[in-house]
Amino acid sequence: MSKGIAFVVGATGMVGRAAVPALVADGWEVRAASRGGDRVAGWPGEVRTVTVDRNEEGALEAALGEGCDVLVDVVAYGKGHAQQLAGLADRVGSAVVISSLSVYEDSSGRSLATQGEPDGAPRFPLPMPETQATVAADEAAYAGRKVALEQELLASALPATLLRAGAIHGPYCKAPRELFFVKRALDGRPVRVLAYGGRSRFQPVHSSNVAELIRLAASKPGARVLNAADPQAPTVAEISAAVDGVLGVRSELVTFEGKPVDGTVGATPWSGENPVVLDMAAAERELGYRPVTSYADSLPVTVALLAERLRGKDWREAFPDMARTYDPHLDLFDYAAEDTWLAAR
Repeated sequence: MSKGIAFVVGATGMVGRAAVPALVADGWEVRAASRGGDRVAGWPGEVRTVTVDRNEEGALEAALGEGCDVLVDVVAYGKGHAQQLAGLADRVGSAVVISSLSVYEDSSGRSLATQGEPDGAPRFPLPMPETQATVAADEAAYAGRKVALEQELLASALPATLLRAGAIHGPYCKAPRELFFVKRALDGRPVRVLAYGGRSRFQPVHSSNVAELIRLAASKPGARVLNAADPQAPTVAEISAAVDGVLGVRSELVTFEGKPVDGTVGATPWSGENPVVLDMAAAERELGYRPVTSYADSLPVTVALLAERLRGKDWREAFPDMARTYDPHLDLFDYAAEDTWLAAR
């Protein structure tokens, strides 16, 4: 017997691809909505695809028709999208919406957005619960817009579960942090240079674990905020060793205390002065959440896909979104700078 209709907005993205089959397996009749209306290989045949650009006025309302029992939104961003969803409360039973751990700030008002400032690295509790303070809502910065999304939805008549996701990883990630170590291994780099003693920890969450939280929240509607994380938050040194292990290579780990040199040497996509680790007790208690996979167990599939995409291509061509994300701030593969620093050392 069907649990009802689940309408997934952003179904062909990394999280949507995992959420759709998870919902089908749990007994939902799934409508997979995206701008292209594409069907993803491997989806069950009963999944119905829907073409919709949610930013076109009235398009989402039209695509919903008479409505759905749960609306899963993996691409909602800002107050406007929250108001759009809240306006559908008469046709939607409940919602599950993706937010981000970037919303948090520490007791001194420091957040991930202040890391580049003097004494700007946040010092969060370990692990960090959902009761931790957040940055102010606004429509300018990424974290502020996610907070605006949360606040608007939680104040609405639509029961919504907001999932504050860690660094999402897995197949089809457009800006995969693991590329930092995969490319070094494939290029034959003999060393891995890491700032902060290699102890940086930035909470990851695999797309399948996000999908599991979506599946559970869909069956237990409520107005709540929950963290979304893998069972462990490995250090950057542990991630480096794990990638080497998957690819069957050995490298020398060279660490040093303090910040990266000249903003490049020792920096990685996970690097930070202080750890960021999420508390999953609330999701376990309220939803009965148990992770589908761990970071280490999920890594072989991710690494194989990255290696395949890199074959015969410049990394910027293979991963344009990764280049756009990091190039203005961090040269991910400045081997010359590393070699100069190592020689001087």
